[in-house]
Amino acid sequence: MSEVYAARRERLRERCTAGGSAAALISRPANVRYLAGAAPQGAVLLLGKGEDLLLCTGPPGDQPAQGRLDEALRVQLLERPGGDPAVAAADCAGAQGAESLAVEEHHLTVARHRAIRSVAPRLRLADVGGAVEQLRVVKDEEEISFLRIGAEIADQALGELLESILVGRTERHLALELERRLVDHGADGPAFPTSVATGPNSGRRGHRPTDRRVEEGDFLSVCLGATYHGYRCEIGRTFVIGTSPAEWQIELYDLVFAAQRAGREALAPGAAYRDVDRAARQALESTGHAEGLPPLTGHGVGLEIDEDPQLAPAAMGKLDACVPVTVEPGVHLPGRGGVRIDDTLVVRPEADGGPELLTITTKELLAL
Repeated sequence: MSEVYAARRERLRERCTAGGSAAALISRPANVRYLAGAAPQGAVLLLGKGEDLLLCTGPPGDQPAQGRLDEALRVQLLERPGGDPAVAAADCAGAQGAESLAVEEHHLTVARHRAIRSVAPRLRLADVGGAVEQLRVVKDEEEISFLRIGAEIADQALGELLESILVGRTERHLALELERRLVDHGADGPAFPTSVATGPNSGRRGHRPTDRRVEEGDFLSVCLGATYHGYRCEIGRTFVIGTSPAEWQIELYDLVFAAQRAGREALAPGAAYRDVDRAARQALESTGHAEGLPPLTGHGVGLEIDEDPQLAPAAMGKLDACVPVTVEPGVHLPGRGGVRIDDTLVVRPEADGGPELLTITTKELLAL
């Protein structure tokens, strides 16, 4: 893996050099991990004129959840308690003779920016922008394998829950059980706070579980994800509890299912982000559900659960192969409930079979 991390750092270095900066300071944790293999608490990465340097306040760990640090990197522990690795990195860059330092302005606080200026006043600070995030969009096959395993774990946890008795249990209790099952099956932990929504809460995007108990006839919508070796996936499903679904539930479910299928089928290298969103959104807008639709149909996943690209109406850009994304349309009817269906897929060309579905739990409307 050392060669992989070195190649990633070299691509970033080339971008910075083209922008007039011989050195770069990376402080956003997910970006540090992507370039260094691990991101100890508070660590920053300095890409300088000489060897690359990871500065941190304590020794890096060696757990899968934390990542494994690239052995080719030099690690410098701050000797002064309470010291700031970013400020120390800027000082190092100045000592190396750098005239310009590219920093992640979207991550640095104003106070940290001022502290860097004070310790290296002759160093011109430039903005590296979202350069690392752009590099992270296309995944290599090892990254995809971590996502695939995470998806298998999430599928397992959800499948086991569906085999248990649900009536009378609270949303909060079910969410906690799902997160425990994720860890039991080998996940680092949940990819995000698990959402379990019943009855009138169902179908709400990002619903936080409450003490409402599951009742017969409810829609039950669940959205969960596993983190495996730092990579995060997502799955969402909707079911009916304890009885045959009502006619309105079948109709609403079929609409969301058709929208989700349209979004999945639109995934292909070269497809515009907004065209994927439009494919899913039109299926719902044409049936009178335009109001209250989520602001986006899906998003990228990886070291963070919400990455580029954004599959949204105004999103600019086109998909590449080997980009993992979610497709997650939903409809919520106030006072009644709703439906969410969410999958994680990897964009693949048609010659390779089209989009690879990572989350495979059935999308049939089951009565549990």
